[in-house]
Formats: sequence, C-alpha cells, structure tokens
Amino acid sequence: MPSALTYPGVYVEEIPSGVRTIVGVATSITAFIGRARRGPANEAITINAFSDFEKQFGSLWVDNALGYVVRDFFLNGGSQAIIVRLYHQEPANGGAAPAITASLTVGALQFLAANEGKWGVGLRAIVDVDNLSAEVATSMGVTKADLFNLTVRDTGTGQSERFLNLTVKPSPRRVDKVLAADSNLLRYNGTPAPTTAIAAGMDAVSALEKAWTDARKTLADKQNAGTATQGDKDAVATAKAALDTGLDTALKAVSDGLWLTVPDFLSAGDKKGLFALEKADLFNILCIPPYRAPADALDVDVNLVTAAAAYCEKRRAMLLVDAPKDWTDKDKARTKFNDANNDNVGTRSRNAALYFPRLIQPNPLRDNQMEVFAACGTIAGIWARTDTQRGVWKAPAGLDATLVGAPSLSVAVTDDENGELNPLGVNCLRAFQAAGRVVWGARTLRGADQLADEYKYVPVRRTALYIEESLYRALKWVVFEPNDEPLWAQIRLNVGAFMHNLFRKGAFQGTTPREAYFVKCDKETTTQNDIDLGIVNIVVGFAPLKPAEFVVIKLQQMAGQIEV
Repeated sequence: MPSALTYPGVYVEEIPSGVRTIVGVATSITAFIGRARRGPANEAITINAFSDFEKQFGSLWVDNALGYVVRDFFLNGGSQAIIVRLYHQEPANGGAAPAITASLTVGALQFLAANEGKWGVGLRAIVDVDNLSAEVATSMGVTKADLFNLTVRDTGTGQSERFLNLTVKPSPRRVDKVLAADSNLLRYNGTPAPTTAIAAGMDAVSALEKAWTDARKTLADKQNAGTATQGDKDAVATAKAALDTGLDTALKAVSDGLWLTVPDFLSAGDKKGLFALEKADLFNILCIPPYRAPADALDVDVNLVTAAAAYCEKRRAMLLVDAPKDWTDKDKARTKFNDANNDNVGTRSRNAALYFPRLIQPNPLRDNQMEVFAACGTIAGIWARTDTQRGVWKAPAGLDATLVGAPSLSVAVTDDENGELNPLGVNCLRAFQAAGRVVWGARTLRGADQLADEYKYVPVRRTALYIEESLYRALKWVVFEPNDEPLWAQIRLNVGAFMHNLFRKGAFQGTTPREAYFVKCDKETTTQNDIDLGIVNIVVGFAPLKPAEFVVIKLQQMAGQIEV
C-alpha cells in the first residue's frame, strides 16, 4: 500500500514478485600453485590464457613444472586459471644472502624491481627532465626543479612504462606512491632522498649498453668512411666486455629463490602458500605441480596432499592428484595404493581424484627431448572442456576426453590392468588406436568398490559441489528475513526454478521433475524451535547421473523355427 493516501485519485504500487534468479557458479576455474620466474608472490592472480601467464609469470622454466602444467591446462580446453607464485628465499651462505629483488640506481634515485627474482635485472630505468610542467609543480606545492620523468622498460617482455612529473617531495605525484599504484615493474626504494634538483640519467646497465651501442655506431660510421682503426674495434670489444661484466655482477647479486618445501605452502596465518587462495573468490579445481629439486622432481609431499585435500573440502573444490613417480607399472601402482602401513597418496577424500600414469611430452627447453611430466594440468583442462561441451554432470572421461599435447604415456595400461586399478579408485590414462591418448576413469579417491561411497564418481561429486556453491551464494538474501511461510515459499520458488533448469539441461536422472529432484522448505523442515533459534532449513535432493562404466552386450543366436 502507498505510504499515505492524501488526495482522491488513482495510486500505483509495484509489488515484489519474490523471484530472485539463481545463477550457477563457474565449474572449472583452476588454481595452480608453484614456483615461477617472476610475478607477485603469495597473491592469487587470475589469468585467461597462457600468454597471460608468460606476461605476468614468465615463460617455461627448466626443472620447474608450473609453467608446463598451466600450458597443458589451456591447451586442453581450460579457460580461466588462478596462479599463486611462491618464492623460497635463499639464505646467507658464509656471507650476505643474495638480494631477492634487483635494484636500479639513477643518480640519487634508488629503485627496486616490483617483485622477487632475477627477472628484475632486465629492467632499464631512465630519468629525464624534459617538458616538465611548472603549473603542475605549483599545484602540488613544489618547484619545477623537484620534478622529473621516469621511463622503465622490461627487456624480457618488451613492456615499458612512463611516468611524468614525479617528485620525491610530499605531493600527489610522490614517486613511491605513483609506482606502487600504477607500475607493474618498478618500486621506489626511498633512500637516499635527493636534496638537490633531480638530474637526468640512467641506471648502470643502461649506461653500459649505451656505451656499447655508441662504440658500435662509431665503428660502423668509420668503416663506411674507410677510416676505421684497430683502436675503434678495441673500443667496441672493451665496451662489450664491460657490459657483460656488469650484467654478470647484477645477476649474481639477485636470487631466483630455492626449491620449494612444504612449509612454503602451509602458511595459514598470513594467507601465504596454499592459503593465498583465500584471496580468490572462487576456484573449483586445485593443481599442485611437482615443486622439489630435479632429483626429487615429479612428486608432491604426502602431507601437502593431505592439507590440500582438506582445504578443497572447505572451499567446495576438487584436488587433482598425480600418481607418484615410482609407480612405474601396474603392480607398483596397485601395491603402493593399497599399502596399509604407508600412505603413498595423502588422501582418500571424495574431493580428490588420482590419475595414473604420467605423460611423456617433448620439452621445448631441451631440444624437444621426450620427458615425463605431471598430468594434473592436462586433466584439469579436460574437465573444463567437458564442462563447456556437455556440463559438469558429464564424466570427464571416454573417447572424447583426449589428451592434447601428450604423444605418449609413461606406462601402457592394458584392459586387464585397468580392471585391477579402476575398482580401487585409480583413474587410468589409456592409449587406443584411432582415439589416441584418453582419460579412462572417473572415480574420486572414495571410489573404491569396497567403500560403497555415495560420491564414488567424479561427475556426481562435482555436480553436488556445483549445486552447493550456487545455492550458498544465491541464498544470502534470506538472512534476516522474517522466518515464516512467505519466506519459505520464495525459497521453494527460486531454488525449484534453479533445479528445474538443471533438469531441463539433462543434469539429473528421471523423466519428470518429481523423479529428478525435490526442494523442501516448510514447517516440516523448520520447526518452531528452529524458528526461535533463527534457523531456516532447506532440503534439496537430486537424482545424479552416473557414468556407464561397464557396457554389457548380450549376444544370442536365434534358433531356427522348429515345427512341432
């Protein structure tokens, strides 16, 4: 009713319909955690292509698996990933520890690379005092002599940035504040603070590069004029040697960090490592590629898998587990997986799935030599591809689940061997003629036949997580609403519409909605005591689609008609 009826006439009032459309969440955002050449450490950065990874975190890195698995993810159909870069600081070894970030000094100005690693040695900084604005200086309460322009270039990626009318004095254009807010490459170290007018200049390596360039230009000009001497050639060689020495010194002064250890991942208190994903709104799949030194590469520590699986359960996500490197045949895989005295996997969570064997791929950083790689990135990409093409309720396995970019597998699994591993909950990767390499299993780590778990299959578990997350986010409007039948009716209306939409897409068993799902929210689910406690209970049930693992063909000869 209108708030007040004051004059004779017609009043119009809009009545809420009670419809609050529930939109399903994404299903295949994949988080990757590991070591990279560059990029912010312990931050959850979203990327949408492998080119984004190369730009922000560097290209492939020999002996570090993160870049390879992210590449495989996008190659196999992945569309969005979250990258968490970890950095293990190198300790002092009989002296001062190497710096974690590269430094650049231009006159009295000192800068640092924006984040850790040797990549910062490739930065070039130039300060100039051209075309400065006296009006800007006056508006900021400084003099024109306090202003300078800064140009920074990353020789590794070709990215460059330019900042005008900066100053070290307190003002809206104070250099440390501007770089912290707007630069992806550089930060101001802040000491020493210049006390005189800023002079034009460049960092030491840029100066050495300029000296080498000038010497080569002089030699070329004199060669064209026919007046070149041995001294001109020596000058070029001397400038090149000085540049090489300068670069070598700069590289030795900075560390790319050491190989990662389990504590690098498990810093829950300060949201670092695995728990940097607290800064991400949503992820559905978690991959932890091998991170240890080459001698121990291809494996992830069992206690880290345990912690990661527990975290995935908390975040309603799935963990992809790679089979350990010593599972070199079916017998070892079965024995190690079933070892009651030693946990060789780290979890038996319904929110985790294990795939065996590893992939054999060419390594472009080693002349395309064939090497063994983790499969988690490829599997995550196939999950994403299946979600897009068929839906999260379709098992990400079968002849359509081809492994792109994997010309071979580390172990050739036969039908009989597959038949021994599949009932345990080990998903096999197989090679078939015509189809190539495919995923040939769709069980969670609770998928062993002996466990008889209701979330035996990956698509069933992922469908449940999808519904849970979607409803969790969409029903927050219910909080603090009057807890009675009008609210319950709205809940039934909106949740029922969401579930019916999934039914129409083919997400559930059954030929009618009644057979496929139900939504209950009434006085039976929410008693008076619940109301007094401020609780509303919503019960949602669904009949999940389960993959046809075993196709049985019965063949019978037809007997000829016998006249009696």
